[in-house]
Amino acid sequence: MTTIDTFRSSVSAASPPADVGPALQGLWWLLKDDWDQAHKCVQGHEGEPDCDWVHAHLHRQEGDMANAGYWYRHAGRPVATCSLKEEWALVATELLARK
Repeated sequence: MTTIDTFRSSVSAASPPADVGPALQGLWWLLKDDWDQAHKCVQGHEGEPDCDWVHAHLHRQEGDMANAGYWYRHAGRPVATCSLKEEWALVATELLARK
């Protein structure tokens, strides 16, 4: 299992780890400060709950709460009330634990 610390430190590479799916790829690109690439990763996988959850987080980060709410509903998740940093870590930790 990849730890969150290992995952975070992997952003020094040119691309996400090869063994992660699109939701984690989205979180990886977001950590690398490339919102557009993060969005592309999850937007192409609408209907997959993990991608919809990351999609919600991305729109929450940009301040589009109506759009974020839509994606939280599709992901079956409540709208996050913690900080963006805390939410990123929460999502990444859960997805990595299931990888």
